[in-house]
Amino acid sequence: MHPFEMTRVLIDMESITENEKQVGEYLLHYLSRLGAGSDGKVEAMTVTPERFNVYAEWGRPIVVLSTHMDTVPPFVESREDDEHIYGRGACDAKGIIAAMIAAAESLIESGTRNFGVLFVVGEERNSAGAEVASRSPRGARYLINGEPTESKMALGSKGILRYEIVAAGKMAHSAYPELGDSAIEKLLDALDAVRRMPLPEDSVLGKTTLNIGTISGGHAPNIVPDAAKAELAIRLVSDGRRVDEALRAAIGGRVEVREILTLPAMHFAALDGFPTSVVAFTTDIPVLAPAWGEPFLFGPGSIHVAHTKDEKIAKRELLAAVDMYAKMVRMLLGRAEAHHA
Repeated sequence: MHPFEMTRVLIDMESITENEKQVGEYLLHYLSRLGAGSDGKVEAMTVTPERFNVYAEWGRPIVVLSTHMDTVPPFVESREDDEHIYGRGACDAKGIIAAMIAAAESLIESGTRNFGVLFVVGEERNSAGAEVASRSPRGARYLINGEPTESKMALGSKGILRYEIVAAGKMAHSAYPELGDSAIEKLLDALDAVRRMPLPEDSVLGKTTLNIGTISGGHAPNIVPDAAKAELAIRLVSDGRRVDEALRAAIGGRVEVREILTLPAMHFAALDGFPTSVVAFTTDIPVLAPAWGEPFLFGPGSIHVAHTKDEKIAKRELLAAVDMYAKMVRMLLGRAEAHHA
């Protein structure tokens, strides 16, 4: 299937995190047919009763291409014009799946073996699929992870700390606030303290950033609220423990701090002949590596349009990525052979 067609087919299968089953079944069927005609081995790696990763290999997998099947909400169906394909997952990361599969088909046709592809669930929420895959490595020496890096080799990516900040209070009639205890006011005070705390910087990755992504709480404007919650994401450039200690010190016990996810900042090697960059987002690499080999980060598309209503990928860039992924696999297979010799 042409990568443009596959990209649109994948986009039009809604696969918001925890609803990846349809895309997984499609990829499992497609790769099983491809593997049947080329001595490939294909399997589903169970993550939950309704969700699974899809893995395929040809020969002994020295290099593995990997990205994720899930998307952020809301679902946006596909469309295209002469230059771009649009829709949820166009660049993050269904276009990348299509490019990787097309690269695999090209490698198979040329007689190249000893590589694999791994498509995981849950990257946008908690790396659940990567966690399962990390417990079942297949001996790969190199992992090429696909995320929208504008077709540049990323030299580094930020880590992440995700929290739920939970405040508890006591309900009362709003005409008599002294009889209650406002959870929302506690939460606002805690968030104000968090926003004021100093954050580390790194010479390569830049500044640590903080985003208060959601706030919820209360029952009605005339009731003193007894519960409130916020969700935070902190993009790490250094040791997350320092940031965690600073956050807990700033909050000072006024509210409950629930750590949801921690992934460290990463630094990567480059490959000769590829332009380089640094990205501020987080990937599955901290979970997959080193079990799946030395990691590289590369993909077509821009993170600046991912997670937006105008998400898109340039057709020219998508086609170029097919050749680039195949070239990377061949380069790394050559490196492994040279090391062995």
